[in-house]
Amino acid sequence: MKFNVNSNALNQGLSAVIGAVPTKATLPILETVLFESEDGKLKLTATDLEISIIEYIDADIEDGGEVAIPARRLLETLRQLPNIPVFFEVDDRQNIEFKTDKGTYKLVGEEADEFPETPGMDESVVLNTNTDLIQKAIQKTIFAVSNDDLRPAMMGVYFEINTGGSKFVATDGHRLVRFHNKGLRSEAELNFIVPDKALSLVVKALDGDDCDLAISKDHARFKSGNTIVITRLINEQYPNYESVIPRDNDKELMISKEQMLSTVRRVSVFSSSSTRQIRIQLDKNKMTIRAEDLDMSSEAKETITCDYDFDEMEIGFNAKYLADVLSNIDGDEVKFEFSTPNRAGIVKPAEEEEGEQMLMLVMPVMLNSYA
Repeated sequence: MKFNVNSNALNQGLSAVIGAVPTKATLPILETVLFESEDGKLKLTATDLEISIIEYIDADIEDGGEVAIPARRLLETLRQLPNIPVFFEVDDRQNIEFKTDKGTYKLVGEEADEFPETPGMDESVVLNTNTDLIQKAIQKTIFAVSNDDLRPAMMGVYFEINTGGSKFVATDGHRLVRFHNKGLRSEAELNFIVPDKALSLVVKALDGDDCDLAISKDHARFKSGNTIVITRLINEQYPNYESVIPRDNDKELMISKEQMLSTVRRVSVFSSSSTRQIRIQLDKNKMTIRAEDLDMSSEAKETITCDYDFDEMEIGFNAKYLADVLSNIDGDEVKFEFSTPNRAGIVKPAEEEEGEQMLMLVMPVMLNSYA
């Protein structure tokens, strides 16, 4: 196999697939990237057996072929090179030599036949959408995914796609996010869970305007531009998230998102490091946020204005969870819907783009007894 390639192009291609190369591989072959010549391009494939990433880059192919090349050593070398041509030559013993005008480098590769096969997507439903929609849906939900191995269904984002549009849901039991978009539709009812690691790689790797989303029984494929990400799905039953969303939260509050977020962050510095509890006192057109750490004899209190005209109420939250929710709300103002101190609070953007609906839910914490 012989080919010439631009060092920057190869560096970018390897950087796109390196996320699927495990840092501690159970099989040595998984520490490599498969190089193949295909239709005049160089095809790079990496996998950890759960996620596969494929990237196509332009190259001048002299002799076609395939070889599995150690990924991280090659990438580290390329990152130190300027933008120059690199010539690769691979012999029949998988000895790899690549040259630049700076020098010559040698590696020993692996047989391409040893590299795991990419999952087939023959019997799949294919939907065409745009990459921005997919990336936005992931970015708005992935922060709420659970990392609890005992609840595997919640360790990914739940996709619910039908003729009415698409819902993307994530929850860890403390907070819940549901992002609804009418732009992505399917005639077939599609419900599946994509692991959060794969979705993080999708956000980083996809590089085109359009995105083809293919769903089979066990896998999902995201294809955009020169990049393909294929992931195994989480084959578990997702919890009935609709049942935990309150329907009678009639106390509405409007407030500046940035003002509340910065206040929560400042005050939470003085909260208990174990509970991260803050308490929010709601009065007519004002909100008082307090925290106290008895062990460190520290406390903080701030009062900010808001639009609220209901009964006084005090409710407690984990400061980190509340800050995460506020950080992922678009727009200048945020809308809260409350019921009672022991019922979940609903958080929404004050204004939303046409065809989109965002709902976030934060579970309250039991308030301790300090005054």
